[in-house]
Amino acid sequence: MAGLKYLSGFGNEFSSEDPRCPGSLPEGQNNPQVCPYGLYAEQLSGSAFTCPRPTNKRSWLYRILPSVRHKPYTAMHCGNLTEKWDEVEPDPNQLRWMPFTIPKSSEKKVDFVTGLHTLCGAGDTKSRNGIGIHMFTCNTSMVDRCFNNSDGDFLIVPQQGEVLITTEFGKMMVEPNEICVIQQGMRFSVDVFGETRGYVLEVYGAHFELPDLGPIGANGLANPRDFLTPVAWYEDREVATGYTVINKYQGKLFSSQQSFSPFNVVAWHGNYTPYKYNLENFMVINCVAFDHADPSIFTVLTAKSTRPGVAMADFVIFPPRWGVADHTFRPPYYHRNCMSEFMGLIKGHYEAKEEGFQPGGGSLHSMMTPHGPDRDCFEKSSTAPLKPERVAEGTMAFMFESSFSMAVTKWGLETCQRLDKSYYQCWEPLRKHFDPNWRPSKQ
Repeated sequence: MAGLKYLSGFGNEFSSEDPRCPGSLPEGQNNPQVCPYGLYAEQLSGSAFTCPRPTNKRSWLYRILPSVRHKPYTAMHCGNLTEKWDEVEPDPNQLRWMPFTIPKSSEKKVDFVTGLHTLCGAGDTKSRNGIGIHMFTCNTSMVDRCFNNSDGDFLIVPQQGEVLITTEFGKMMVEPNEICVIQQGMRFSVDVFGETRGYVLEVYGAHFELPDLGPIGANGLANPRDFLTPVAWYEDREVATGYTVINKYQGKLFSSQQSFSPFNVVAWHGNYTPYKYNLENFMVINCVAFDHADPSIFTVLTAKSTRPGVAMADFVIFPPRWGVADHTFRPPYYHRNCMSEFMGLIKGHYEAKEEGFQPGGGSLHSMMTPHGPDRDCFEKSSTAPLKPERVAEGTMAFMFESSFSMAVTKWGLETCQRLDKSYYQCWEPLRKHFDPNWRPSKQ
């Protein structure tokens, strides 16, 4: 399929032109008086003009018609997409959701936008400081409609069904066990091929970037060259019935009409682009002596806050790996945390809770709410021989971790009817092992 080629690298300066129009990129300047092929030059800025060069993000798009040619925006129904964090009372309990229901196409046609449901979040789009966690469940492609998020970046994690994402920069096919990031302001449309489900992490006020490696050194975790950016692809298509551009702005949805496809970019160059990444390319760093290393060693992408060393949001994965630690309880330790932890499962069984936590579902452990392995996991791991073993084979769990104290929406607590109210019971069987007469054995 045309356009399904990629440029490699993370955060680099790229250039691309549709091979149908060779020489469509201007030479020597960004905004010539007359662009090749009679195109319009348009800059998309993802940072302030005066940002330091390493953090300055922008791309130049050379398009058949500029994006400014559209009818006025009007408010539209938001469905279950929201940032009303106070619509229900706070709930500090451990929360777990069963797999979210995908509507049947025979009953109701639902595309990516109408299938977005906000589960939890915090902060404010107006002040540009916050996050939202959404589920998407859909069964039909977007036809003559595209989506544009003026509030922040979308990190999209497909769990069931592949998605073909058409952007102003080109096309990306994204499958389960891959992720993609559509950065603030980029227009995109989603095609699906049946019942489709996945997770979305939205950040306001920051962009995702690779974490610093510190003592790890130059290599490890997610390597920049494994991130892929689409090559230019355009369609010169008039839409007599009107093309709908949906804009998420200050937490609300607005729509406008135009008479042409927005995917009319013939060439582009810059460092502000959509991108995708295959989670199988993650180079795991792990413990090879004793103790259980903190999950931060599994960070793929981070969105930094204004406080040094504290993330607005981290995207962390738990991929297949070897467990070799000696004298160690190998699963995640019992824990209370100053961060909020939302976990999802793409495939397989999560090693700390092999029952109940299912692909397409999720869990939320809020700030300072204790959590950890269930009884079965604890008993099994406390007596298991500590030989080298594969951990999480055939599994991919992930975590959206945030320094925000996240509120759960009414949809998440009530409307979706997927909340597992018995979740707390997985820890009820934990029994006391304390023996005051225990003494260390003499060697």
